[in-house]
Amino acid sequence: MTRGEPSPVLARTLYVVATPIGNLRDISLRALDVLGQADIIAAEDTRTTSTLTSHYGITARLASLHEHNERQRAEEVIAWLGEGKRVALVTDAGTPAISDPGAVLVRAVIEAGFAVVPIPGASALIAALSASGVAASQWLFCGFLPATAGARTKEIERLRAYDCALVFYEAPHRIAATLEALAAVLGPERELVIARELTKKFETIHRCALGAAAGWLAADANRNRGEFVLIVEPGAPSPPPALESNDALLSALLAELPLAQSVRIAVAATGEPKNRLYERALTLKKAIAD
Repeated sequence: MTRGEPSPVLARTLYVVATPIGNLRDISLRALDVLGQADIIAAEDTRTTSTLTSHYGITARLASLHEHNERQRAEEVIAWLGEGKRVALVTDAGTPAISDPGAVLVRAVIEAGFAVVPIPGASALIAALSASGVAASQWLFCGFLPATAGARTKEIERLRAYDCALVFYEAPHRIAATLEALAAVLGPERELVIARELTKKFETIHRCALGAAAGWLAADANRNRGEFVLIVEPGAPSPPPALESNDALLSALLAELPLAQSVRIAVAATGEPKNRLYERALTLKKAIAD
């Protein structure tokens, strides 16, 4: 770990800079170093970024880079880097390329042979997890769910198979529909943490069962405002299948094949542990012999 001396901001380098998610004081000293020395700042929305740069007296040129112009702008950024410019990439809030534009640019810059340097900082995802009380050792970041109801339900059904915590981002105009879909597919008893307006004046972190989430949201119109992070805790683990659940398969195999081969086929077909099936096959084989 360095002692924190300011690092030189290098020419011909793209800096991917995390910016505050709501509170301007959450910007890092290193981010200020980079933005203060950058020749050009590629920003998702230059109006939003200008609030940050004006607050800290940063005078770099701002150039828009959003989902509709990212490929075209990537060519320009590569040209700027070729001219020896120092370019910083920022999004409206948080880290670029995480559920925000930036990944296409970063990939293009790498393929063009220029350096890419990450400048870490505020993250709604990590902030929500840290204050959620969710003790899951594994979690899956799912980003934004699809906007249409059918696609949304299909995606949640796919995610239901995961036995880890599920983390979503959601916008205010879709939050009610998303909460209803999560409860319908995952079950009303699953625990949920709703984090909204993180680091801002009306920051809220609320824990409830999925089945109660829609009612909580509807109880106050102000709760529909702001950007959301949703954390769904893992469901209760499914009990292991009974030993007898594979008897029909094992018995049919044992009637035609040797014990070892029967067990290998049963393992491939069911995904059950080999030792478990082998012990059950021995019991069945003995019963057949008796």
